[in-house]
Amino acid sequence: MKARITLITLGVDNLDKAVAFYRDGLGFSTQGIVGTEFAYGAVAFFELQPGLKLALWPRASISHDSGLVLSARSATNMTIGHNVISSEEVDTVMQQAARAGAIIVKPAHATFWGGYAGYFQDPDGHLWEIAYNPQWTE
Repeated sequence: MKARITLITLGVDNLDKAVAFYRDGLGFSTQGIVGTEFAYGAVAFFELQPGLKLALWPRASISHDSGLVLSARSATNMTIGHNVISSEEVDTVMQQAARAGAIIVKPAHATFWGGYAGYFQDPDGHLWEIAYNPQWTE
């Protein structure tokens, strides 16, 4: 399989609250909630970078669509890594997330691998790592 990841979908419990966090708090661009005319269809899309979007979709809708039983949330199932160009930018993003209502799980700090990183959770518990890796130029 050739990887062609174009969409990351996060299951949320409150779509309006999640959209407000990502749009108003983090500044992600969106057209807002679409698909409300369909049962289990309400969703919001955010352009992350060319060719990659983030979707917020109610967990109940994912359960319905996939046929899987709605289960408890777990922040340790996956992380989303957002790499930035400096330690200072890590601090800036972490502060922005905190102002938006994120829970700071682990404040930004020097890492064992020579970088600088911190973790926050969005309102639905999704875990984001904000990192500066001096070994990565892009």
